[in-house]
Amino acid sequence: MATTAITKWAIDPAHSEVGFKAKHLMITTVSGKFEQFEGSIETEGDDLSTAKITFTANTDSVNTASEQRDGHLKSVDFFEPAKYPKLKFVSTKFEKISDEKYKLHGDLTIRDVTKPVHLDVNYGGMAKDPWGNIKAGFEVDGKINRKDWGLNWNVTLEAGGLLVSDEVKIHCQVQVTKLPA
Repeated sequence: MATTAITKWAIDPAHSEVGFKAKHLMITTVSGKFEQFEGSIETEGDDLSTAKITFTANTDSVNTASEQRDGHLKSVDFFEPAKYPKLKFVSTKFEKISDEKYKLHGDLTIRDVTKPVHLDVNYGGMAKDPWGNIKAGFEVDGKINRKDWGLNWNVTLEAGGLLVSDEVKIHCQVQVTKLPA
């Protein structure tokens, strides 16, 4: 029986965005993203259901469009990049639900704490760019409880409730490039 060649893909950071959202004062949502990240995917041929995915983001690159908030996110209360420079995701299973929908299972590590996560993936398709590169696009969504990773800082509001929600929504637009064999 012949083995299928391994195809390698890399995230195209110029055409990808790794974002998150959390409730503030329990009445509005604050968005943020990581500016510096990288990732790779290995598949058997072009069979995406065989994907093995590794992703890292530099925690020092967090950006919420507020210098003060970003400074707080980079403190010991949250990401602490001096001690924990990267967060990491390693897939354990990429489950095909339909031609466009997948369920991505994997381990997310933040501040040296690793927990399983499950993310919904919409496959946008595959195309060749004007320079002959094969690209594939994905939209990734999920939710985590930040306290599961020791990101516990919060303030109780006078009227009840918390300043920052425990639930953090993850939303990523990812374009990958097929690497030469």
